[in-house]
Amino acid sequence: MSYFPEELTADGSQTFYSPEFGEWFHSRGGAYAEARQTYVQATNLVARAQTQGQIAVLDVCYGLSYNTAAALEALWQQESSCSLDLVALELDARVPQAAIAQRVLAQWPSSVQAALAALAHGEPLPPGLTGTLCVGDARQTIQPWVQTGWQADVIFLDPFSPPHCPQLWTVEFLHLVAQCLKPEGILATYSCAAAVRSALLQTGLRLGSSPGIGRQWPSTLATFSQKISLAPLSQQEQEHLETRAAVPYRDPSLVDEADTIQQRRQVEQAASPLKSTGAWRRRWF
Repeated sequence: MSYFPEELTADGSQTFYSPEFGEWFHSRGGAYAEARQTYVQATNLVARAQTQGQIAVLDVCYGLSYNTAAALEALWQQESSCSLDLVALELDARVPQAAIAQRVLAQWPSSVQAALAALAHGEPLPPGLTGTLCVGDARQTIQPWVQTGWQADVIFLDPFSPPHCPQLWTVEFLHLVAQCLKPEGILATYSCAAAVRSALLQTGLRLGSSPGIGRQWPSTLATFSQKISLAPLSQQEQEHLETRAAVPYRDPSLVDEADTIQQRRQVEQAASPLKSTGAWRRRWF
């Protein structure tokens, strides 16, 4: 019996639906394309790995494992195979296990499928892959990695959308995520929500745009480094950050439920001196 109903996306890849969060795991525009373009290509992951011989990746909301699959696929098809040191955060271990059992990963290379199966079931990993799958609330499972000083060259930030999962888009959680990013590292996320970008800016990161997959809006790249060239935000995107939509989500204790976080933001928005988001929409749409 399937725990997670399957659905085809535009590029023929399958995705799951989460009853808990009320959303599909991937863009209907294409799960493969989003993993490869939004996360692997946009971060120049292969070039970074080739320079160093290996690369460290933090995969926030590992899910069906597509983003890690795309990373392994890209790394292992090089003549000089590079190794991946992975920390993957996932709320529900059944999700990656169901992806294996239901052969959702069948179109990825067999070596990648075998590696992901081993990771999902806690078995020994093949050469070229080290790391762990951390199961539980990411707000808690990330903290030991922050405390030990572990840092990633690349971060994949891929929770469910802010309205459905505000817990993983708060200023406090993203501050922990940013502490896991190397000074010359880069973070990628599909989200361009003003609240998300505002929170990332509060961690000290610089922002840039990246083309979205199957979405009207672009994705987001972020880095601490002044040496990394990022496509600048458009005038439309910059003005969005000047509206009440940019009031971020907050979770001071890192334990609050989604409703509490949403309500806290609504109170802050009501008192905010920022411009009306409605006026911004009328200007641009």
